[in-house]
Amino acid sequence: MRTLALTVALAACVLSGASPPAGAQGAASVRIQSYAVPAGAHPHDVAPAPDGSVWYTAQPLGALGRLDPATGKTTHIPLGKDAAPHGVIVGPDGAAWVTDGGQNAILRIDPATHALKRFPLPPGQPNANLNTAVFDARQHLWFTGQNGVYGEVDPASGRIRMFDAPNGAGPYGIAVTPGGDIYYASLAGNYIARINTATGAAHVIVPPTANGGPRRIWSDSKGTLWVSEWTAGKLGAYDPAAGRWREWRLPGDSPHAYAVYVDERDKVWLSDWGANAILRFDPQTGRFEAFTSPRPHANVRQMLGRPGEAWAAESGTDQLVVYRFGARTPE
Repeated sequence: MRTLALTVALAACVLSGASPPAGAQGAASVRIQSYAVPAGAHPHDVAPAPDGSVWYTAQPLGALGRLDPATGKTTHIPLGKDAAPHGVIVGPDGAAWVTDGGQNAILRIDPATHALKRFPLPPGQPNANLNTAVFDARQHLWFTGQNGVYGEVDPASGRIRMFDAPNGAGPYGIAVTPGGDIYYASLAGNYIARINTATGAAHVIVPPTANGGPRRIWSDSKGTLWVSEWTAGKLGAYDPAAGRWREWRLPGDSPHAYAVYVDERDKVWLSDWGANAILRFDPQTGRFEAFTSPRPHANVRQMLGRPGEAWAAESGTDQLVVYRFGARTPE
C-alpha cells in the first residue's frame, strides 16, 4: 500500500477562543502519515497494538482489518455471517476485542492465529446496537449499546451481565480512569454516567449544556473525564473529585466534536466534522491546534493511540492516519 507522509508546520493552526493565534512550534513537531486500506472498508474504529500493528473495524465488509505500518500491508479477517463490527480495542491478553452490532455479540480475535471466539448477548437483548468497549482492573470487559443498554463480560467464565441505561437509548463511548472507575457517555440521553461495577448501577452526571450530545469519553492521567459534545460542538471536562464541569467551544463556524482521546502527555485529541479536522487541545493553555485533512469528508469517528502516536480512522476516505508527536519530554 502506498503511504503519504506529511510534516506539519504552518499547515496546522493554533487557535484559542480568547487569544490571537500563537506560534506553530507545537504543530511543527507533529508528523502525519496516512495509510490506504481496501476500498469500501470505511474503517470505523482503530486500535494500535503493542506489537506495532494497528487493528481497525471494516464495518461494511463484516471484517476486522490489521495494518502493518512498516509495509502498509493490510489483512482482513472475516467475522462471520451478518457481522457489522463497530468498536475494537486491544485487551490485556493482547487480543483484539470487537463490539459487533450485526451479530449482537462481543468477539475476541487471537492476534497470532486469528481464531475467533464469540460472546453472544443473552436472550432478551436481540438488538443492543453494540458500540464501544473497555476493560476494567479485573480484566472484565464493559460495553455500551446505543439502544439503551450497557453490560459486562467476564472473559474467563463467559458470564455476561446486562443493564438498562437510565433514560433509554443513547449509551455510546466508554472509558476507564486510572483509579479503575468506568464511565460512559449517552449521546441521546445527554449525560455521562459512572458505573458501579459491583451492582451495575449507573450514576448520571449531566453536563452544563442542555442537549449537548456527549458522544465519546476518555480519562486523563488524573482521572478527569474528557467528553466530545457532538450537538453543542464543545469539548467538556468533568472532574469527579471536585464535581466540576468545564467546557470549551471548538473553533470555527459549525463545529461537531465526535472522537476524543487523551495521550500520555494529557493533551486531548478530537475530531471535528464541521472543520474536517483533527484537533489537539492543551488544557494548560486552553488552545486548540487544527490539523485539517487533505481529503474531503474524512469523517473520523474514533481515535486511539500509544506513546508518541495518536491514530484516527477516516471512515469516509478509507484511510488510517497517525499523528506522531514523539516521546514524552521531561517537564
